Amino acid sequence: MSHPHPTREALQQEAAVRLATLQGKALSSRDRMAIPSQDMPSQSPDARRANMGEVALGYTAEQARLEALRCLQCKNAPCIDGCPVRIDIPAFVKAMAEGRDAEAIAIIRRNSLLPSVCGRVCPQEVQCQERCTVGKVLKSVDKAVSIGRLERYAADLERESGDFRLPPVKPETGKRVAVIGSGPASITVAADVRREGHAVTLFEAFHKPGGVLIYGIPEFRLPKTIVQQEIETLQAMGVELKTNFLVGRTRKLQDLIDKDGFDAVFVGTGAGLPKFMNIEGENLVGVFSANEYLTRANLMRAYDTGRADTPIFKSRKVAVLGGGNVAMDSARMAVRLGAQEVHLVYRRTEAEMPARVEEVGHAKEEGVLFHMLQNPCRILGNDFGLVTGMECLRYTLGEPDDSGRRRPVEIPGSEFVMEVDTVIVAIGNESNPLIRQTTPGLAVNRRGNLVVAPETGKTSIDRIYAGGDIVLGAATVILAMGEGRKAAASINALLATPVA
Repeated sequence: MSHPHPTREALQQEAAVRLATLQGKALSSRDRMAIPSQDMPSQSPDARRANMGEVALGYTAEQARLEALRCLQCKNAPCIDGCPVRIDIPAFVKAMAEGRDAEAIAIIRRNSLLPSVCGRVCPQEVQCQERCTVGKVLKSVDKAVSIGRLERYAADLERESGDFRLPPVKPETGKRVAVIGSGPASITVAADVRREGHAVTLFEAFHKPGGVLIYGIPEFRLPKTIVQQEIETLQAMGVELKTNFLVGRTRKLQDLIDKDGFDAVFVGTGAGLPKFMNIEGENLVGVFSANEYLTRANLMRAYDTGRADTPIFKSRKVAVLGGGNVAMDSARMAVRLGAQEVHLVYRRTEAEMPARVEEVGHAKEEGVLFHMLQNPCRILGNDFGLVTGMECLRYTLGEPDDSGRRRPVEIPGSEFVMEVDTVIVAIGNESNPLIRQTTPGLAVNRRGNLVVAPETGKTSIDRIYAGGDIVLGAATVILAMGEGRKAAASINALLATPVA
């Protein structure tokens, strides 16, 4: 059930009062650690169940400064080691603590083109914030400095002020680079390569650019206007965008070099092929992959029934299978699309769930019902081929598996039936096989992901590089960006080398 949420105004006032007590005081480490971590203002659960607006509302100026004052400015800066793109976190946080917000975002942008995105969707609690000394001393990652929220604040302030400056672009070199896909890895590569003066063309299979940021992550977590502004930044830098262009069908990958004259290619097509459980009943009407469900709702705005032509299944009782962020997104989307009940079914315990703690908490606040140590063994339907329920098994946890998590072990004779009319399968994704099937000589691993040199992102074919989820498997935005930065550096080095 929902509980009262403090308003943004109340949190702002509380922060202002505490700031006043610290005014002009030289803060010791003890003083800084005594400052309480700042809660993120958010929509109340009852309100947000009925709208697609962003749930987290962002820090106020007072909160941001108070949170930044908690940073100890450690000389060894362990937080930087936890950042895949190595943002100078102590420097930008110090700038914010001292009221130099424009300098803070400039520091962030040295390493990240997408601070508004990363501040919202990156799992900071297992990256930079997990390394934070404040969190370690206070024995809780929840008490670490909220680096992601500060990054979001700085980026949003810059965007809302209209004072954004385009990254500088060096004189034209005459070299051309093709970037396949337009998700976070590809956006990073396009920006870094274009900065060096090379012509960049971004090829996107869908009718809208942005990749998983557009089709996968819901509006209530990442407003699409933010992603659109990042794409517009690339275009303003001179990056050419071609949509409805499916590499492997519209044009083969190798042809981009051999026939179209590109000097290098980056493949960042992500992991968009959904996994299923391969159990009885998965072909019934009412069973969806999370990819399809979220793509209809996000990219094609099926929730906007008054203006969108995209149909979406009208559900009464929904079961979402999985425990990651995509499962949370699907469950919370089903709530907003009017389902009476939404059940999240996961075969391990909540401690093993890969979803962000914040997303799990938001889902619970919005009324999603969690069923741990359970999993369906078949999906049930009626004579019309419609889903009527799931036969499930109960589980216990055994020894750890390859992932380091304890393996779920089914309990014999524990079968029971859960009544549902919709099943959303959110158990992971694989890379789309189209590019590897149409590109002879392109090395892949047993999971179908492209094999690249770890330090350069180079594939088995000269002048073709790759990064992001098509290499890592389904990962995170910031990890994809980190891979993109490495590949971009390699491409820039390649193109800077004189031809013998």
